[in-house]
Amino acid sequence: MSLTTFQVPAPRSALMVRRRIATYFVGGVEQIPSLVAALGCLVHDLSVDVRDGVRESMMTCAVLIAADQVEALLEGLRGLPSVVSSELL
Repeated sequence: MSLTTFQVPAPRSALMVRRRIATYFVGGVEQIPSLVAALGCLVHDLSVDVRDGVRESMMTCAVLIAADQVEALLEGLRGLPSVVSSELL
């Protein structure tokens, strides 16, 4: 009789997904470094629209993030004093 051993598969790392995010903010160009730092993940296609005479500016980007971390990322952005709103596109 032979003894067969089974190996338990290693847990998979978190599934990374690409999500597009739009963040509306106040404070102009000076806020961009803190917004990008708050993303804390791999960022693609970053675009910022800051206009004279307009109260809110907009930053859009695509991020590569673990699927279960998307809501936490949005909540973190929304918690910044300069952020008016942040949402998935």
